[in-house]
Amino acid sequence: MQQDRPVPGSAEDWLARAEGDLALARAPLPEGAFYEDLCFHAQQAAEKALKAVYQHSSKPFRYTHDLDELITGLQDVNMPVPPGVANAAMLTSYAWETRYPGLSEPVTIEEYQEALRQAELVVRWATEVIKEPKE
Repeated sequence: MQQDRPVPGSAEDWLARAEGDLALARAPLPEGAFYEDLCFHAQQAAEKALKAVYQHSSKPFRYTHDLDELITGLQDVNMPVPPGVANAAMLTSYAWETRYPGLSEPVTIEEYQEALRQAELVVRWATEVIKEPKE
């Protein structure tokens, strides 16, 4: 899962970006917008939170939107990932599939609420991990 160049930013920087995306995901749906757009920010929050954990652990990661790849990569280096966090892999489809017309069904309010819950869980977990001293 390595990449060719070093990843900029600290774990705290990545986590701040995750929290920013989470704030956008929580925003009321503007008139004319789609739940898909809010779900995209939920996915981005989870993705950046996972990458914050990589940075905190000094583990390389590939620039990807695939949350399953990021979660599996952490597990492969013996990082215990709680099952609820691992379930957030379902957010990957919000990175691109749902944002383009005709590739998926419209996102419902219930699906949005679940996406937001998943993202909040990942950001909360990443925050706890980053508060722990580095090994």
